[in-house]
Amino acid sequence: MLAQCMQQHQNACMPSITIRNVPEETRNELAARAASSGRSLQEYLRGELISMASKPDMATLVARIQERVKREGTHLDTETILALRDSGRR
Repeated sequence: MLAQCMQQHQNACMPSITIRNVPEETRNELAARAASSGRSLQEYLRGELISMASKPDMATLVARIQERVKREGTHLDTETILALRDSGRR
């Protein structure tokens, strides 16, 4: 009973998001992924949104890298970077 009450209280404080005009095939694919993971569509999408928000977007990531290089400089020349990139390839 206490757990149910706490859950209701927690949900009352959380905002909701509504997404309109989702193509049916997109909704069906997401529902299939949710089902295969044993979760409802809402639980699945909530987890995906939390995961997405916990990682920086590409613009933020690039800005962080550029700031670090500006602050600390680069320690590898282009040839070394390319050699390291290609070392695992055959």
